[in-house]
Amino acid sequence: MSPIYLIAVAVVAIALLLFLVMKLKWPAYLALLAVSVLTALAAGIAIQEVIPTVIAGMGTTLGNVALLVGLGAMLGGIIEKTGGAEIIARKAAKVLGKDRLGPALLIASGLVAIPIFFDVAFIILVPIIFSFAKASGHKSPIALGAPVAVFMVFIHNAVPPHPGIVGSTTLLNPDVMGLVTILGILLAIPMGFVIWWLSKRIMARGSWEMSPEIAEKYADAGAANLGSGDREVDGGAGSGRAALTTADPVTGTSTTTAVRERTITTPSAGAVVALILLPIVMIAIGTVGKLIVEPETPVANVLAFIGAPALALLVACVLAMYLLGVRHGWGKQDMSDIMDSALAPAAIVVFVTGAGGVFARVLTESGIGDAVSGMLVDAGVPIIFLAFILALIFKVAQGSGTVATLTAAGLVQSTVAAGGYSELQVALIILAIAMGSVSLSHINDSGFWIATKFIGLSVAGGLKTWTFMCTVVGFLGMAIVSVAWLLASATA
Repeated sequence: MSPIYLIAVAVVAIALLLFLVMKLKWPAYLALLAVSVLTALAAGIAIQEVIPTVIAGMGTTLGNVALLVGLGAMLGGIIEKTGGAEIIARKAAKVLGKDRLGPALLIASGLVAIPIFFDVAFIILVPIIFSFAKASGHKSPIALGAPVAVFMVFIHNAVPPHPGIVGSTTLLNPDVMGLVTILGILLAIPMGFVIWWLSKRIMARGSWEMSPEIAEKYADAGAANLGSGDREVDGGAGSGRAALTTADPVTGTSTTTAVRERTITTPSAGAVVALILLPIVMIAIGTVGKLIVEPETPVANVLAFIGAPALALLVACVLAMYLLGVRHGWGKQDMSDIMDSALAPAAIVVFVTGAGGVFARVLTESGIGDAVSGMLVDAGVPIIFLAFILALIFKVAQGSGTVATLTAAGLVQSTVAAGGYSELQVALIILAIAMGSVSLSHINDSGFWIATKFIGLSVAGGLKTWTFMCTVVGFLGMAIVSVAWLLASATA
């Protein structure tokens, strides 16, 4: 089929996807699958090959995504339920001092954002944001909450094991997952400084009114007390005993059994931070080892095994069960329940990411990806900017960073595969897609509403803070990626 026809099919398919998601409110999973089937038929894929293509796209994508997102969600669930976010925040505040509660909270939020999805991570930090803002003398939690939210969503978009970046990496080259992780973290560090500097300038420009309900909550919030203590469970401490009464469902006979009360103690900040950093260190070992050790040797194979992201997260999860849970009074069943419950929200994300992989597979197999990216490349648009622009367009249009990254990756997949790019160049293309998915976040993005509603910003206030800072760091991050691309291309 002619490239013009395939491009027209792509335009109609994307318009239909946006219509189904934005206007008819279809679930993204269903919309992506339905549009994928229609696109495959319209683009000339043989009817008997449509469903096998759908299955292949789902299976290929889910291999990495299910492993990394599932394990990441479990690790995040343990850290969340054992109070890890608060522990890290209070430790950072103690180290930096009461006069630097804002930077301390930003550092803590960056660590928490690595294993925990943005929405969950930010919501569990909201009480800490309120108490730290009170202790810092701020008139509202916006001064601390806005930069924390933007920094966390930047990490969510740029650092595995989060779904969008994992999905796009899986589509373009799953072997660079470790490199993308390291580069994403390195990119996030200067962005943290930029976000804090920006937020201070924005807050200094005027008074930011809170919504009445948040103003009331903030008025009732107490200032942060940097002390810590153990948390008691089941109403008892130490070795006391309590009575548990159960009834037989058939006879109605009651049975009373003595059960041991227990105390849940607080893990140390060092243990929590170590478990967050452990998979990153393991991945770094594998990534660096690939560069300095002869390939296909026993040492190289061992380093590759140690640095595999899935193994790194698996090891962290197993250790977290004991070091943060069982060792501090949580029962084995408690840990099992926490980890199982963490998979429920992750499952939705995994399925949406898999459906995005199906759409990407259809775009590739039908030749649509070649036609669209080829047209833009022929027009002189470098692949690195093409990846960024496509992700940015989809982000602005429909709001979901995950859908934006997967669609953009699907459109450039054929061009990347045929381009002979080095692993570093592919990793930079993936990060360019991530930067596009961060920028220009506005009212059709769920992250916008989570950030604004929980700290009391109006829609206009959210556009002036959240949207502005997301756009600045997205474009600035893209500038840094572009410079790295030039250097990588010069040495390739």
